[in-house]
Amino acid sequence: MNNESIIVLIAVCSAVFGFTAWVGLIAFPAWQSYSRIWQRVAAVFLSLYSVASFLVVGVALGALVVWLRAG
Repeated sequence: MNNESIIVLIAVCSAVFGFTAWVGLIAFPAWQSYSRIWQRVAAVFLSLYSVASFLVVGVALGALVVWLRAG
């Protein structure tokens, strides 16, 4: 297994685990919090802001690590 295959495997596993965590910890509780369907859809849609913020923080920390290692 070469380095590129390992990177792809880690990226896929991280995406699957991240999606599972979002569904189990954020989307499903948001869905159960409301009774009307439009409120449930809105809550799940707004929970994507949480995912976006975690994504931005993760990319920023990754870029910081790469920048510090390169310098």
